[in-house]
Amino acid sequence: MTDNYLKLAMANLERLYGHLPGDLEKTLPAMKDGSTYSFTAFGKTCVISPDGITLDGIEPAGVIGILLSLYALHAIAELPLLAPFRAFKEFPDSAPYVSAFASHTEQILVPAVHRIKAKIALIMERLSGQAAPASAAGDFAFVVRPLPKIFLCYIFYEADEDFPPSVTCLYSGNANRFMPMDGLADVGEYTSKTILGLVH
Repeated sequence: MTDNYLKLAMANLERLYGHLPGDLEKTLPAMKDGSTYSFTAFGKTCVISPDGITLDGIEPAGVIGILLSLYALHAIAELPLLAPFRAFKEFPDSAPYVSAFASHTEQILVPAVHRIKAKIALIMERLSGQAAPASAAGDFAFVVRPLPKIFLCYIFYEADEDFPPSVTCLYSGNANRFMPMDGLADVGEYTSKTILGLVH
């Protein structure tokens, strides 16, 4: 992480460990080992400790460390609500981030729709995926879980004679309970970037 990102992530960890919930391993959920918590995030093993955050043993670059610290800081006992999935713009206070979400989460996947279709099994394996609900339209769709309590449903439309390809990303119904809205937009962006990394 760059210095500024690292400072923000470490400030969040200081808040977390300054008032550490006794049931954090249940609310994340995570495996607890002393003051260390581990769980799967963006298809990798995330370890959170008072000293910092790692993904597969490496300090994460950029915003991801902040996202992981925010997820831990906002852990609550509530269970994720998978039905119905919601569009990002349907969440309260999402308006400032809707344009960036559409560009960085949905539109960046459009050129890769065919490659994604060919690698669905790999994507679902790496990102704790499952079948999309029957209500999901599109030519193909799947659900992934970038964080233990946040699920994303991706719906893909392939190009035809009349329309170009397109991508829609929906969130589990109460995803905003586990992450602030700006962070929730970033979860979509980094999940999409993870998907792109798997299909290149």
